[in-house]
Amino acid sequence: MSRLLQDVVGELSKLPGIGRRTALRLAIHILRMERESVAEMTESIDRFRNEVKYCTQCNNLSDEDVCPICADDERDHTTICVVEQVADVLSIENTHQYRGLYHVLGGLISPMQGISPSDLKIDLLCERIAAGGVKEVILALSSTMEGDTTNFYIFRKLAGCDVKITICLLYTSDA
Repeated sequence: MSRLLQDVVGELSKLPGIGRRTALRLAIHILRMERESVAEMTESIDRFRNEVKYCTQCNNLSDEDVCPICADDERDHTTICVVEQVADVLSIENTHQYRGLYHVLGGLISPMQGISPSDLKIDLLCERIAAGGVKEVILALSSTMEGDTTNFYIFRKLAGCDVKITICLLYTSDA
């Protein structure tokens, strides 16, 4: 196998859910694409990696300092749905059922993986609530040991705040 092909397959297989066989199929597909299309793809990936920001309010991905969801005056700014990752925001948004704001933690508490509360955006959540205006916090984390631990930690952290806390159990097939 070509060394260049091996290098591309090696890099593509670093992506989650992409094994070596899928990476090989993708590499062959890229080879068959027009050079201009490949250049546009790599430029888009490079720009994304270098220019994407995290929303200063909710930690969602954004092109600006404040994401479009937080900036939307038509959303319910009194309700915050706490999720693990950006992908969770996208999943909930695709339902078109929730009109409040979000807060992306960036992970779950996991002592086994060395992830403590200080590694997550829990303090940013507390600051948002302390600033006032929030009436309800929905904890929408997976029903795994890590999700339950994180729910409990946040529940305890917000115990003195004047907000309704709703725990929404999300079942995952990863457990």
